[in-house]
Amino acid sequence: MRQLLVQVPRGCGRNVLDIAKACDGTNLVQFEAWDSEKQLDVVIVHVSNQKVEELLLKLELLPSLHITLMPHGVIPMMPPASEIPQQVKNVEARSPIEILIAGLQSVGSWKGFLGYAAAAGVVVWIGLFTNTSYLLVAAMLIAPFAGPAMNTAIATARGDTRLLKRTLLRYFVALGVTIVVAGALSLIFQQEVVTSSMSATSTVSVVAVLLPLVAGAAGALNLVQSQRSSLVSGAAVGMLVAASLAPPAGLVGMAIAINRWDMVQNGCFVLLLQLIGINLSASIVFRIYGLSARGVRYERGKKSIFPAALAVTILALVGLLVWQFSASPELVRGSRSQQANAEIKKVVNNSGLAELVEADVRFPSPNIKGQNTLLGTIYVQRRAGVNPSDQEIGDRLTHDIQTHLLKQGFNITPLIDVSVLKTPNIN
Repeated sequence: MRQLLVQVPRGCGRNVLDIAKACDGTNLVQFEAWDSEKQLDVVIVHVSNQKVEELLLKLELLPSLHITLMPHGVIPMMPPASEIPQQVKNVEARSPIEILIAGLQSVGSWKGFLGYAAAAGVVVWIGLFTNTSYLLVAAMLIAPFAGPAMNTAIATARGDTRLLKRTLLRYFVALGVTIVVAGALSLIFQQEVVTSSMSATSTVSVVAVLLPLVAGAAGALNLVQSQRSSLVSGAAVGMLVAASLAPPAGLVGMAIAINRWDMVQNGCFVLLLQLIGINLSASIVFRIYGLSARGVRYERGKKSIFPAALAVTILALVGLLVWQFSASPELVRGSRSQQANAEIKKVVNNSGLAELVEADVRFPSPNIKGQNTLLGTIYVQRRAGVNPSDQEIGDRLTHDIQTHLLKQGFNITPLIDVSVLKTPNIN
């Protein structure tokens, strides 16, 4: 439920009460008041979230109308007392006008926004430079990327080109600040090597597209749900949205500073993928919950913008996926290493020489120029009754694994080291 404070000229209060009753308003209160010049009727109305826009639309006919919309949920209780539990359980999604207003309010301040972007750049740089995972989590919490990403989806659903331009500008400016700060710190501290956190962040999987789609839907659901009906906090959802934005942004800045343009490419790919994927899923959720081009007290939207923007978003997403799979294995290394691990297990088990103990397969960083190196460290245990020596087993498995991986078309150069482990000989 939402509470609205309605001010109208003296004598119009009865009309407000009638309109509120027609919109299933409850716990209505009217009283007289004065402003600096004239007498007023003030009416307090409690109405369900889904009736807010209908109420506002009907109130527009009244002269000299002033409305104060309370942004927090209220719990109006009415007799009989036995029905109060059912009354408080009627929790509905926020009204479209409230979602839009919240989005518009968040694009006002630049100083704090840029300050958080710079702070996120510092924290994510420290986390990537020192391989400290909890600092990467902290950077996700303070990175201000969730707001512009969600507002882009709101602008798409509403067909508001002005809001769309402003939110896209804020998104790329925030990313630029984070990238510049991380790159500057790398130059100041004369970084020369790639850390393991940087290498892990630059690794992209074939399922990378799922994260922004889920994050966008979760972010939109958090914004449209009423405060008491959401089991997930806004900070947690904002962190989910920023989870794949803050580390790649810091990675791009650091990679530029040390001239690792392959990592720059991977980071830029992820950043674009996040914006497009979030916009696609979130804008669809907003439309499902009632956000449309035209609404009460909102005339900036154009009906043709949503289908056009949605089509452009889908085409851009398809283009990124085509780029991802055509640039194999650079943009699918996370999946390629897992597939190679599975293939190595098959080769070892089918060899009849040994049992696989462990396989550590990864793309090293830095890579040898001109080749996609797949580094594999394989530990095996000889099978009982096998005659070849440990050296012969290792050499044969190395040859078989490399040959098999090359035949699979992974577009890699497999460098494999097989170690045959011995069981303890206890007399």
